[in-house]
Amino acid sequence: MEKVNRRTTLKLMGMGAALLAAGGRGLAQQTPTADQLVKGKNPKMIVLSQRPVVMETPYDLLVSNPERTPKEILYIRNNVDLPGYNTVEGANLEGWKVEVSGLVDKPFTFEAKELLSLPQHEVTMVLQCSGNGRTLYNPRPSGNPWKRGGMGNVTFRGVRLKDLLAAKGVKLGEKAFYITAHASRQGNAPEFVRSVPIHALENALLALSMNGEPLPAVHGGPVRLVFPGYFGVNNVKWVEKIEFTEGENTTTEQVPRYRVPTIPNAAIPFLPQEPGKTYPYTLQNSRPNWLVTLNSFIFAPLEGQTVEGPYVRVEGVAFNDGIVPIVSVEVSTNGGRTWHQAQLERQEKSFGWIRWRTTVYLRSGEHEIMARAWDAAGRSQPLDGNIAWNERGYEYSGVMRVKFTVA
Repeated sequence: MEKVNRRTTLKLMGMGAALLAAGGRGLAQQTPTADQLVKGKNPKMIVLSQRPVVMETPYDLLVSNPERTPKEILYIRNNVDLPGYNTVEGANLEGWKVEVSGLVDKPFTFEAKELLSLPQHEVTMVLQCSGNGRTLYNPRPSGNPWKRGGMGNVTFRGVRLKDLLAAKGVKLGEKAFYITAHASRQGNAPEFVRSVPIHALENALLALSMNGEPLPAVHGGPVRLVFPGYFGVNNVKWVEKIEFTEGENTTTEQVPRYRVPTIPNAAIPFLPQEPGKTYPYTLQNSRPNWLVTLNSFIFAPLEGQTVEGPYVRVEGVAFNDGIVPIVSVEVSTNGGRTWHQAQLERQEKSFGWIRWRTTVYLRSGEHEIMARAWDAAGRSQPLDGNIAWNERGYEYSGVMRVKFTVA
């Protein structure tokens, strides 16, 4: 009996060691979940990069919050990691300083907490990575494989930059054509600098909160310089320096990154780059990802869903750069041969997305539905989004198509 027990014990010890070894290998290979990388994020977020953190919102989670996108599921596209900032909790204002310099008559530095004593303004806007939809290009461009979840609709609150300048009695120089923002480099973070045209000053906001809560550290808290109507990359997180400059900054994030090819002085609806080819990006033959491209998204039905018929509710959102109103959204159930007008939530200039809905009659079976938006400037979406193919996969705005089944 004693022998048997000893053999059994040794056998069990061997099995245990093997299981521990297998488990260890499994844990070592396991990709951390979103909530393990960023405190407070929904664990269902799709992790595209662990460092710097890049996370996409699963499309079903995005559409489950059609008014505002909560901080727990808002996408993340960070180009730098600041130590201790991977949390959705608000960052501490105390001690955070921002320098304002360049082509101004009186350069100055202010503390973030000073902003609390100035008039506060709110703006609801679409925050979208310029690479959102990248995987829809063919051939697939380089970069993080965004589908459609690299966007959200959020409300920022803070102090308008022009109000801060006025409060400080600061005037801009005649050649101040660009606003150039620098992110913090604490913890030896790499340089991150972006420039936008000076006309963005009209709506520029030094944001301190998002959706009514202190600005989450992972989304740029305590202070983020926000430009409504511009792609996310221009809304510099953890801003520590704002310069007014004559020219665009020429660091990597301004050129060659975050640009698309152009033909100088030519307004064409497609990009001059053959799919699959490379391009020699310069300041002269390309433009930055600045203004958000007109786009629309179908929130219902979802891809692969089965819905009750024959009257099917179709709804979604549309947005542009906020310069002119969205004037219509059209829906097609026959591959674009005919289009049906959807009802818009409102027709006014907006930096946030506009909801739309309609009902279509469909017999039982499989269907594909399409949606496209138009704005007051006559802009719309291409049926084939690939005409804007570029090797980094920016600014996709092709008409969305959803296949589903009517029961």
